[in-house]
Amino acid sequence: MLLPTDGPAPGPSDFIAAIDFGATKIAVSTAGLDGTLADHVRLDTLAAAGAQQAVARALDAARAAIATASSGGGRCLAVGVVSPGVVREDRILLAPNVPGWEDLALAAAIRDGLQITEVVAGNDVKAATLAEARWGSLRGADPGVFLSLGSGIAVGVVAGGRVLAGHHGAAGEIGYNLVGDEDGVSAGRAPLEEHAGGLAISQRASRLLGTPITAEDAFAHADPRVQALVDEAIDVLGRHVAHVAILLDPERIAVGGGLTGAADRILPALRSRLDRSVPMAPELVLARHPHDAALHGAAALALERVTDHHQQDLQGTTTGRG
Repeated sequence: MLLPTDGPAPGPSDFIAAIDFGATKIAVSTAGLDGTLADHVRLDTLAAAGAQQAVARALDAARAAIATASSGGGRCLAVGVVSPGVVREDRILLAPNVPGWEDLALAAAIRDGLQITEVVAGNDVKAATLAEARWGSLRGADPGVFLSLGSGIAVGVVAGGRVLAGHHGAAGEIGYNLVGDEDGVSAGRAPLEEHAGGLAISQRASRLLGTPITAEDAFAHADPRVQALVDEAIDVLGRHVAHVAILLDPERIAVGGGLTGAADRILPALRSRLDRSVPMAPELVLARHPHDAALHGAAALALERVTDHHQQDLQGTTTGRG
């Protein structure tokens, strides 16, 4: 069994582990106590095959990564794991893309599978926001916004050094914003995400061409119909990002996620929309970790858990507890 955090104070060889579950990809890594990730493993989620196999394969990859990191004598002090949706102890809300995902007790599954006591689970975009505020493009921004553009669309907000959770934990789920007069979530819809998210662009372009095409390929495709589709999706997205900026008056917006492979097209369009539509337009930048901010976020959650425990231990020593 791997050691939990109730042993000696963290040492230079100790480390944490991070797992990022996405709709299409899973990323697994270890990280030093400074947050630096080791070489990470990427797996396909294989969403249609369901939740259990995705978790099982991620656990296999995490065990291998932890075994490698432990070979130097260090301990895995905590594991951070992130997922789309509102992550609760016994289930995950607003995460319909992988069959069975909403029924997962995610932290417990990772804790049992890795035999590590300290596991903290959270939302991927909020964790990415924490990482960008701690180490990345949102450092010092107050308020700051992390805009995640991938298969889904969401934002994270950091203000006063804290990431906004919202009353139900659903702050920033702008993928559910209305594009027209549709019913939205009551009809099982996420209108903005279904219109301008990476998966939606892929599906819409594939229907248009009559052949499968990825979102990345759609951005680069020569067919003018596909280019018109992409331009319209970016325009709709830009209006919703402008709404976020008008509401929050952020100092800076950092953009990350899988669609940032087309940042040279997306960012100028967003910049133009912000300048035209927002009374006090924020700075717009690429995230420091545009493609793996959520994995860095999982590491940040684990490190917060380690720091909290270490501080509690120090307080106990100071007051004579223990």
